[in-house]
Amino acid sequence: MTEIRNVAADLARFKRRVIVIGLAVLFAFSLLCARLVYLQVTRHEDLAEQAESNRTAVVPVVPNRGLILDRNGIVLASNYSAYTLEITPSKVNDVEETIDSLTQVLEVSPRDRRRFKRLREDSRSFDSIPIRTRLSDEEVARFAAQRYRFPGVEIKARLFRNYPQGELASHVLGYIGRINQREKTAMEDWDEEEQANYKGTDYIGKLGIEQSYEKTLHGQTGVEQMETSAGGRAVRRLASHPATPGNTVMLSLDIKLQKLIEDMYGDRRGAVVAIDPKTGEVLAFVSKPTFDPNLFVEGIDNESWAALTESIDKPLLNRALRGTYPPGSTYKPFMALAALQTGKRGPSVVVNDPGYFNFGGHRFGSPEGNLGGVDMRRAIQLSSNIYFYSLANEMGVDLIHDSMKPLGFGQITGIDLGGEVRGVLPSTEWKRNAYKRPEAKKWYAGETISLGIGQGYNSFTMLQLAQATAIVADGGLKHKPHLVLATRNTVSGQVVPMPQPPAENLGYTASAISVIREGLTSVVTSGTARGVFAGALYQAAGKTGTAQAVTQAQNTKYNARALEEHQRDHALFMGFAPVNDPKIAIAVIVENAGWGAGAAAPIARRVFDYWLADQYPSEADMAALKIGKATAPIGKPRVASEVAWPAAATTTPATAP
Repeated sequence: MTEIRNVAADLARFKRRVIVIGLAVLFAFSLLCARLVYLQVTRHEDLAEQAESNRTAVVPVVPNRGLILDRNGIVLASNYSAYTLEITPSKVNDVEETIDSLTQVLEVSPRDRRRFKRLREDSRSFDSIPIRTRLSDEEVARFAAQRYRFPGVEIKARLFRNYPQGELASHVLGYIGRINQREKTAMEDWDEEEQANYKGTDYIGKLGIEQSYEKTLHGQTGVEQMETSAGGRAVRRLASHPATPGNTVMLSLDIKLQKLIEDMYGDRRGAVVAIDPKTGEVLAFVSKPTFDPNLFVEGIDNESWAALTESIDKPLLNRALRGTYPPGSTYKPFMALAALQTGKRGPSVVVNDPGYFNFGGHRFGSPEGNLGGVDMRRAIQLSSNIYFYSLANEMGVDLIHDSMKPLGFGQITGIDLGGEVRGVLPSTEWKRNAYKRPEAKKWYAGETISLGIGQGYNSFTMLQLAQATAIVADGGLKHKPHLVLATRNTVSGQVVPMPQPPAENLGYTASAISVIREGLTSVVTSGTARGVFAGALYQAAGKTGTAQAVTQAQNTKYNARALEEHQRDHALFMGFAPVNDPKIAIAVIVENAGWGAGAAAPIARRVFDYWLADQYPSEADMAALKIGKATAPIGKPRVASEVAWPAAATTTPATAP
């Protein structure tokens, strides 16, 4: 039987289905159109920026670090470019296995591995860490051919710091090193502009001028906009804003004078600070022994670090800035100046020096022996302990403190190097704060006696002693010591002098200064330093000194041979020249070298000869100076301006490409 279909019903049902499907399609197209409108209109700018960022990469361009020059333009710190092989640990499955594989392509020494391990400990996993530096062109080509085997390993062209003078003036220059995690955390407190300027920067100044003038030397970071492939590799440069090199820092140091002093020390330890008393410019700033700052540029290895930190000579200690010593007899002229200024004792007052001073049941001796009656000038000339024992007793510790503080003893000088220490200028208040036990807090009168001859609790830096000497040399004017004369803009060439505060007049009377100068002059003409300065072409003034490295009991005779070398007395000298128009003031210490006239004053004599008479020690004289066996110059001095300067002064490492 044939089925009769209801055509009208089927047609109506079909139309309903078509309408439903059409509405669904229309709804879908509506959603699509809405999404397109949202993406292409509402979020157009945002998505266009994302698309551009996927296509391009903004790469920071690290600037050339500024140069450091001495006062005569000799380069003390420069830069050179070299290729480095670097590993990003977060992009490598097994770092040790990767390094083992790299050794099949390039040489990786055990020292490279140790340095990499230490740097990795101080870095984050996504930081790029060098495993090899200073790659040759051949090594670069060899790795490039095998690069596909080493994901997370790449070659970078980097700028390296170079100190062409090696160990010379290393404590002044400091060094740069890789930014560690502590420094990165500290940078988070910088303002946004400063943080942005260090994008891409891996190295920062760690000590010395490199640290103090970090932002001056760093320069302004540039940017490059690069078009990249889907794999993230650079295809072409789209735009760039070049980096601005750091400014050149021009020091007041005379590096030839610095080298002369460091050479004179030989293997001995000590410090020298030489200052222009009329300006506060530091002419030489020596700490011996020194170290090679180039060791730190790429990350120092464990063996070199151990050699520096475990040495009994402490080569990393900046003795001129952070080493504190009792000043010994070099303190006596300042005690005399304090007596004149406070009215405690006049210049013509005569004190009997029988060779000992009795106080509180104790006898304070004097190596000078029985000098008889001495006035102030003669007490300075002959270095009478008895005169200054009695003066200290009359003044008392707090008046001594208040009189010595303006001269800079026990104070921060404000020199433009970080890490300066204060030392100890004792007072009753200082002792109350320095000790915990009640009986130790009390100041005893007997403790004051030794302060008069620069012993006891007195402990100062050579920088402080040099500044005080410069004050006397300049008639009571106090200049802030400084190492940087000016900066020079690398782009414009403009030289900008470093501003300095005006000199402070400490108010010493001309007559008081004159008495001290006369006493210091007599030390050189007829006192303990007369042999050292015999035949000088100028008139110098100064004071020798000997300071205990370890405390000895009263009335115990000093015997250097019975003591370990590091326990023997220190040799000191302070002075200036010429007397009538001082152009240089100096403080010298040679550790554990004994008498000031035998070890420290000869160094000062050659410094004055160099600066004032253009004289340089003969070879025989230099050999004697290095072992402390010279007084007056031996042989005919050379002409300082004609002495050849080492060729290394203008060269860069031979391994640099």
